[in-house]
Amino acid sequence: MNDFDLSTLLTAPLANHHPLTLQQQLFQRIRQAILAGKLPAGTRLPATRQLALELQVSRNTVIAVWTQLQAEGFLVSDRQGSRVTPVAQLPAPAAMAEHDSEPRLATRVAQLNSSHRPFSQEMALRPGVPALSHFPLAQWRRAFNRVMQHQPHQLLGYGDPLGEGALREALAQHLALARGVRCTPEQIVITEGAQQALSLCVLLLSNPGDIGWVEEPGYRGAKAAMRTGDLHIEPIAVDTHGLAPQPQDWQQRPPRLIYTTPTHQYPTGVVMSAPRRLALLAAAREHQAWIIEDDYDSDFRYSGEPIAAMQGMAQHAPVIYVGSFSKTLFPALRLGFMVLPPQLLPRLRPALHEVLRGGNRLEQQALAAFLRNGDFSRHLSKMRRLYRQRQTALRNALIQQLGEKVSLLGGECGMHLVLQLPPAIQDIALADQLIQSGCAPGALSGFYLGEHKQQGLVLGYGNTSTSQISNAVAQLARLINR
Repeated sequence: MNDFDLSTLLTAPLANHHPLTLQQQLFQRIRQAILAGKLPAGTRLPATRQLALELQVSRNTVIAVWTQLQAEGFLVSDRQGSRVTPVAQLPAPAAMAEHDSEPRLATRVAQLNSSHRPFSQEMALRPGVPALSHFPLAQWRRAFNRVMQHQPHQLLGYGDPLGEGALREALAQHLALARGVRCTPEQIVITEGAQQALSLCVLLLSNPGDIGWVEEPGYRGAKAAMRTGDLHIEPIAVDTHGLAPQPQDWQQRPPRLIYTTPTHQYPTGVVMSAPRRLALLAAAREHQAWIIEDDYDSDFRYSGEPIAAMQGMAQHAPVIYVGSFSKTLFPALRLGFMVLPPQLLPRLRPALHEVLRGGNRLEQQALAAFLRNGDFSRHLSKMRRLYRQRQTALRNALIQQLGEKVSLLGGECGMHLVLQLPPAIQDIALADQLIQSGCAPGALSGFYLGEHKQQGLVLGYGNTSTSQISNAVAQLARLINR
């Protein structure tokens, strides 16, 4: 056995003026020496009285350190004293770096990293962010305070994993009236945003290696959910009538999951026609596929009546309807939902109870009150008017700066427009330049999986004021025209 070498390990005295106490300093010193291999297994430590004298500390300090080291399994004591227990040595940094480059992890991380562009939500023209300064904080605070006054302690524990009953009831009523969704409160599952709902669909309805269809171009979050579930992702082209699968697609690469945004395709803004919707429902039934209908911002429609959800077009449709309050209220709320087909609910409920825990109960109850008392509907009406004005300002600014022939996609719904660019202009490079100017549009080519990518910019106007729009478009025009 090795002797404990005070001359090399404990010669440095413990500091009296230090953020850590003497006890904590000694504990860290011994623990790190064991982990670093300076005190190998079997090394016998000195008696507590001897070490206390050497370090000029209280013996109780040393005893407390020895007790903690024994509790964590670093030391074992017997009649002969205390000795170091066998501890696995961590690999050297070089070996760790080699392990981190393991192919499966590297491929997945590389795929996710390729789409990431950090920027602030306050930057002009960022798509997907609502008008945060126009959110009715007073009404929200009032709804939240009512919850806190009546049942705060009961809501501090875990709730129903599928969500608060009051919110599910209020949401079912809203979805039936506003979106034409066929559902009961029992079919609704409250999630932490729409992204968790997408991940749950992949987790519960597919197996690794299954095929998942996504729109081309399409939402990157859906692709990320499928990638983390090890699905084989197939891009399906979008035309002027929405997702356009061909007969050979069903024959040669039949999907397990189909992700689509039929009411307002993201990012192009096209609406899937009724014949295309019915054909997709019929084919999904025939091939035993599930459709994930992401209805992310169709509450903001500016011409005609709102377009009803595809989910409500047929009884027992093979559709999981997904939504979120990130666009209609504010992203930090982190509340979304999915509506499960009634035929799925009995089989999925036990699994959902295993993977969900029922949190955000105070916020869910406040949101239920916000829906019931009409504050939510009034807020949507105000935002429709505001976003219509901001979209008009954006269109006018683009025409003024780039000319009458400016090519735009979308506009009947939502909070963004797509500016189409000629192939000679690289949209990713242009978007990166705009970030330096405080603007954060999305690069249209980044929404494609295949090699044939259209160049363009996804211009968000939800959280961009009229004055910001004017300045941002002027900067955009300078970069395009130089």
